[in-house]
Amino acid sequence: MKKLVIATLSGALLAGSLNVYANDVEDAIEYRQGVFQAIKWYFGPMAGMAKGDIEYDAAEFTRRAEMLNQLSYMAEEGFIEGSAEGDTDALPAIWEDMDQFSAGFDKLQENTAALAEASKSGDMGTIMPAFAEVGKTCKGCHDNFRD
Repeated sequence: MKKLVIATLSGALLAGSLNVYANDVEDAIEYRQGVFQAIKWYFGPMAGMAKGDIEYDAAEFTRRAEMLNQLSYMAEEGFIEGSAEGDTDALPAIWEDMDQFSAGFDKLQENTAALAEASKSGDMGTIMPAFAEVGKTCKGCHDNFRD
């Protein structure tokens, strides 16, 4: 009887821990997708201003650039081990070359900081090269690590 109780409890604990892990993975995927949605939310109107589709507002552009910089530090945390599977466009290449993937986030942080600084000038001639670098950084990760 004692062995049956131990086996039952062990099975329940294992099943519970696997369920927690599954929730962690699902939560991680949801978290990072949320951060990327926020990045899109802030970047989109900036792109509109850069293209001239939206009237340029220097203060709003700077606010958005600063938020992008803050968000650039948040997304990587959601790429936990095991979260390549599920409702995600993340490619397994992320976990196969985490150093390169992390370097992409380092570059994003650096470039969004430069954009936030450039945006304070209010001069699109100063802003556009920094804005283009952020776009290139995003594209680089999308090309290599996103389906």
